[in-house]
Amino acid sequence: MATFRPGDAVPVRRPSTPTHRAALVAGVALLGLLTACGTDHGTASPPQKLSGTAEPASGDKTTDATGTGAAPTGSLTPSAAASNSSSSSNSSSTGSGSSGGTRCHTSELHATVGANNPGAGQENFPVVLTNTSHRTCTLRGFPGAAFVDASGKQLGPDPRRSADTPTTVTLTPGRSAWAGLTFSNPGISGAKTATPASLIVTPPDERDPLKVSWKGGEVPVSGNASSVSLTVVRAGNGA
Repeated sequence: MATFRPGDAVPVRRPSTPTHRAALVAGVALLGLLTACGTDHGTASPPQKLSGTAEPASGDKTTDATGTGAAPTGSLTPSAAASNSSSSSNSSSTGSGSSGGTRCHTSELHATVGANNPGAGQENFPVVLTNTSHRTCTLRGFPGAAFVDASGKQLGPDPRRSADTPTTVTLTPGRSAWAGLTFSNPGISGAKTATPASLIVTPPDERDPLKVSWKGGEVPVSGNASSVSLTVVRAGNGA
């Protein structure tokens, strides 16, 4: 500490001028900026944009009904599928699939009707669904089916379901599953008949149908023994 003698001039502390204060603030700000930057000469990365995930399709986690006649959750009955077929008439459409669930979606499937395998007065046609996507997917339960005329009007009642127990069929790309479509030969049963233009097929638990040209001739639509039966899907093409 400095010692002052009597008569010495006492030093006076001058107040800082506005210019001095501004220079001080600028210096502190520059120091802070240099401190934040450090010696890193790289540039900051822009915010990363993450793509969203597709929502699971409705019905992916449902349990399919057994042969009780009740439609699986999320699927159309054959008559409803027939009325909506005009908006989904391309039977060979393909798609990349959904990231939600493993169920095969309509856009990933191609529908065909195989050759008739008659026996004991019955006509038996395999309705085949082939996986045309690039992923493995599954089918389980009963498809929907309905015969329609050229205008899209349904012919005959909805097919009844057999008493089969559904099993899950896994389809790798290019593999198929089939369901059996069976009815009594109209010439034997005496049922009234009609010749459909197409068969509307709705994959299990789906709402969009596929349209397949019908080449199987007359089918029973009313009268005695006019019912058509449909089985659950199973692996293979029914040949």
